[in-house]
Amino acid sequence: MSTAVNAPRATASAATATAKNKASAAVLKAEFRIFRREPGALFWIMVFPTVLLVILGSIPSFRETDASLGGIRLVDAYVPVTVLLSLIMAGLQAMPPLITGYRERGILRRMSATPVRPSAVLGAQMGIHGAAALVSSLLSLAVGRLVFDVPLPRQAFGYALALLLAVLCGLALGAVVSAIARATKAATAIGSAVFFPMMFSAGVWLPVQAMPDALARVVEVTPLGAAAQALGDAAAGDWPGLSHLGVLALWTVVLSAAAARWFRWE
Repeated sequence: MSTAVNAPRATASAATATAKNKASAAVLKAEFRIFRREPGALFWIMVFPTVLLVILGSIPSFRETDASLGGIRLVDAYVPVTVLLSLIMAGLQAMPPLITGYRERGILRRMSATPVRPSAVLGAQMGIHGAAALVSSLLSLAVGRLVFDVPLPRQAFGYALALLLAVLCGLALGAVVSAIARATKAATAIGSAVFFPMMFSAGVWLPVQAMPDALARVVEVTPLGAAAQALGDAAAGDWPGLSHLGVLALWTVVLSAAAARWFRWE
């Protein structure tokens, strides 16, 4: 008897799970089509970091070795910086206003009454923006190598691990902004307020390797400062410092927990 009763329930549960999976896949496709039609997001995430690298690399002094950077050139040091810049753009400038706009217009609330769970939208956005940041990173590495003869990362696995943690951390930071902002304008304002300190810690204005020791130690406990050091170590052929990877992992866990705690669907 119990087997006969449980069989329909199991079938119904399987059907519900299948429907949710199909709905999530449909949301991902729809969100990807929307993202493709946003030229501003595509430019700032996927094109601007590489354009910045080309501009900086075109300065003759940036192509000369610098003793203060350990004998590498400034253009070599700026490749990891432009890699990080793409995920800053994705996590802080592109994703929060979009998700907050969905909440503000009641889209997430209406989705809660359908097989599509609002979490599918958040997951799709994080996946799309994370993938865009990774593509931009590969583009920066390729242009650096082909145009300015910047060596590819000598510790490829360590570089990939550090980059993955950096992307997860950047998206988690963007999720926190999306969680605490109740309106699109607020998301833009908060994202911009966090954006510039993150750019500084990533080394946009001054590579972390060239910072005074006291300042570098402070910067290295920030998410992007630790990421910059980890990527720089891997590019030079060393395994990223465990302290830097630990800082990235800790920030990712803390920010993800904060986003989950504070996020509201309506």
